[in-house]
Amino acid sequence: MRLLFAGTPEVALPALDAFLASEHEVVAVLTRPDAPSGRGRHLHPSPVAERAEAEGIEVLKPPKPSDETFKARLRELAPDCCPVVAYGGLLPQSVLDVPPQGWVNLHFSLLPAWRGAAPVQYAIRTGDDVTGASTFRIVKELDAGPVFGVLTEPIHPTDTAGELLDRLAVSGAKLLLDTIDGIAAGTLEARPQPVEGMTYAPKLTVEESRVDWSQPAFAVDRLIRSCTPAPGAWTTIHGERLKLGPVLVQPDEPQLAPGELSVQKSRVLVGTGTTPVQLGDVQPLGKRLMPASDWTRGHRLDPSDRLE
Repeated sequence: MRLLFAGTPEVALPALDAFLASEHEVVAVLTRPDAPSGRGRHLHPSPVAERAEAEGIEVLKPPKPSDETFKARLRELAPDCCPVVAYGGLLPQSVLDVPPQGWVNLHFSLLPAWRGAAPVQYAIRTGDDVTGASTFRIVKELDAGPVFGVLTEPIHPTDTAGELLDRLAVSGAKLLLDTIDGIAAGTLEARPQPVEGMTYAPKLTVEESRVDWSQPAFAVDRLIRSCTPAPGAWTTIHGERLKLGPVLVQPDEPQLAPGELSVQKSRVLVGTGTTPVQLGDVQPLGKRLMPASDWTRGHRLDPSDRLE
């Protein structure tokens, strides 16, 4: 089939690569406009745009999918179907109606659970044991279209959102390719999503990524892993922000007050609402990521200091 692939971040690359290596023809790529990044905040193309340009594929970067110039070019390209992975924009009905086989999205959850922008992050934060990926036909309502295929993936006790997304991006790429193959062959039929079990996972804000040390240790651990690498869990000390990497729950250590620090020879413990946790890497404002023990050696902490 003639395909227009829509995607933006790195997590979409395994699927794009799968289609480039397939018998389908990728006639163009739709991605978000260049965005500022890095120290100089210069404009950079998305990872999907960079990969497509390197392959000599036309890249479309409309400010919005409702842009009339984009819609005219979409009609000229006449794709049969449009696979989507984390594109980042809402597609209007006039765009959804163009390809005869529709737009097929790869979503990183077991729909109807965790519809929305941050399904993996919410699965970790709420303590799910299993997650997965689903392919479905895009309809106007958010992540509500009929489902073509599903795969499952265990959530390991130390998984960060980034690590889990990396695994799902690879296994989900095969699921999406198999789905498009099935649609092309006329052997695959989508089934409506059940209403029971529907939950939502909106994009996490920076404020929602702040650690509340009065919470139980398991909740602190899940919150930090769900925010790693983005938007990044954080706390403050002396009013300055301290970014946090994953921690280790220490159930056998004596209890500390929430936020209280215990600096030891090679590790740093912090009190929570239950047992302490051991800090991993930390990143003070304006400095590099470093082991917590290195940070405390250079910071000269007072016994009364607390993480807040």
